[in-house]
Order: sequence, then structure tokens, then C-alpha cells
Amino acid sequence: MSTPDELSRGVKTLGIKLKPDVHAQLSFIAQLRDGTITDEIQIAIAEHIARAKDDPDLASKAAEARAEIEREAQARQQAIATLFADGGEPTATRPRRSTKGGDTPSA
Repeated sequence: MSTPDELSRGVKTLGIKLKPDVHAQLSFIAQLRDGTITDEIQIAIAEHIARAKDDPDLASKAAEARAEIEREAQARQQAIATLFADGGEPTATRPRRSTKGGDTPSA
């Protein structure tokens, strides 16, 4: 659960499961560095992100994702432009629907 201090700083709290031997090793490393397990995890995550930034395969996938986002945004913008092509506001009246079975109401 997030503490009020964490909420005001905009941090996220995560819970992770570690095998006992990994926890013991990480705890010992943190103790040797006069830190906490949280400090060690944050260091590891920062290093992982730094390596990811230099990964050409990941950069290529990110470029593809960005291009897809831009294509989707253009398609949505075009849909909106087409919908309101006359520049006016949408009309408040709706077209009359046919009755059940496809028969149109008689006038």
C-alpha cells in the first residue's frame, strides 16, 4: 500500500517475490553497501533501463510502435474530419429506424 509521502512524490509501490536464497544474497549485498534491498532493486532497474536504451532490437521495436501510433492517430483524425466535413455541429435528430422485421412504418 502506498504511503501518503509516496503518493505526493508520484512513486509506485511494487511487490515482488524472491526465492529465499536470492533474498538472502540481495539483503547481504545491501547490508555491505549500507543500503536497503529497495536501494539494490532500484539500482538494478536503473541499469536495466540504461542497457535497454542501447539495445538496437528494442529501439527498432519502439520505432515500429511509434509509427503504428502515428498511423492510428491519423486514421482517427481523418475519421473525425470526415464525420464533421461540413464544419457544422452534428444534428440533434436521428434518422428513423425501421421496425422489427425490416418493415418501414407506414405514413
